[in-house]
Amino acid sequence: MENTQQGLLETQPLREVDEDMVAEVDLTNSISEEEREEIETELIKLEEEISTLKQVLAAKEKHHADLKMKLGITPLNELKQNFSKSWHEMQTSTAYKKTQETLSTAGQKATAALNNVGTAISRKFGDMRNSPSFKSFEEKVETTVSTLKSKVGGSSNSGGSFEEVLSSAAHASAKDSPAAARLTESSERSC
Repeated sequence: MENTQQGLLETQPLREVDEDMVAEVDLTNSISEEEREEIETELIKLEEEISTLKQVLAAKEKHHADLKMKLGITPLNELKQNFSKSWHEMQTSTAYKKTQETLSTAGQKATAALNNVGTAISRKFGDMRNSPSFKSFEEKVETTVSTLKSKVGGSSNSGGSFEEVLSSAAHASAKDSPAAARLTESSERSC
């Protein structure tokens, strides 16, 4: 009973005998000799038409190229026009517009964020400038600048070169702060 139920669902591979039978089937015998001649005649006509159309197309393409040459249209000009057209079409596309709007919004938000950061930094610098330590630093710089001005701006008989003036100003400020003393020592070593 199993053999009758298998039927078309047989899972055995084709044997050589089956392959030989398939190869012997001649599909051309299914049409009559008259139909065969008609089909061959039609095939020959189609091949001739195709050949003629290819010749006509080649002549038209040559004429097309000649007209373009007379008008001064070069392949480079065509490429530029195609690029310009494509660029315009892309810019007017919905996706491009949405992307542009998104980037514009992102740029505006980034600008606002940077402005907020800049404002916060300015505020911090303002607060720092009003702090006692900054006031002390500012006073020391003003004192050093005044000392330099007085020594450099003095008469040439004062007996000091510019290096000596800088050195004495550095020593004066070194007395006020230990960090300045280290800076003075390192600058004296490099000279």
